[in-house]
Amino acid sequence: MSELSDYRLLCFDVYGTLIDWENGILTALQPILQHSQTNFTRQHLLTVYGELESEQQRLTPDMPYSQLLATVHPILAQRLGLPTPSNEGSIQFGESVGTWPAFPDTVDALRELQKHYKLVVLSNVDRASFARSNAGSLQGFRFDLIITAQDIGSYKPDTRNFEYMKKAVHSDFGVEPSQILQTAQSQFHDHQPARRAGIRSVWIERAGATMGNQVESPIFNWRFATLGEMAEALQEK
Repeated sequence: MSELSDYRLLCFDVYGTLIDWENGILTALQPILQHSQTNFTRQHLLTVYGELESEQQRLTPDMPYSQLLATVHPILAQRLGLPTPSNEGSIQFGESVGTWPAFPDTVDALRELQKHYKLVVLSNVDRASFARSNAGSLQGFRFDLIITAQDIGSYKPDTRNFEYMKKAVHSDFGVEPSQILQTAQSQFHDHQPARRAGIRSVWIERAGATMGNQVESPIFNWRFATLGEMAEALQEK
């Protein structure tokens, strides 16, 4: 059985793992939800949103993420029986990505993990949205490599994203797939396709996480409740 310390590189999902995308999305939806007479549950909102986002990513894999969110916004309102939002409101929803908050443990954990691994981003967002997040709630943390869906032209769980990442880290750092740990919250977006790509994974099972985790049989090699717990486990070795 291998140990966490045996690996050379952590490949991160960001939104859902490092950044609290569920609360970020719910906050950004408040302007349209205030018109509703229905008290939608958190799980219902996130489930419907997640389904619409995944379908739009499948239909338009080359659409930048902020634009994709703006496209999904009025469809979500319609699905929920809410008034159609203004074009400006949908654009604001799409641009909210850069304001979504990091989890409290994220930055300190990244600083500790950087002592042991190369840290790589493989995110389903566009470059500009990630740059705002990185300058904002991620406090300017310097990753060793940043790869976005915009760079690849497809969205996870498409295995092309993982093949692209494997080639990039081998070219840049000489890292083999056997030396990579996909470190992520979402089973759907990350753990399942990572396994198909021959990559082991660490499941950061954020409390209450809904999007991407509605699966019967979770896949993982290690599991922690937070990234901070993972960093602590590594320190104990």
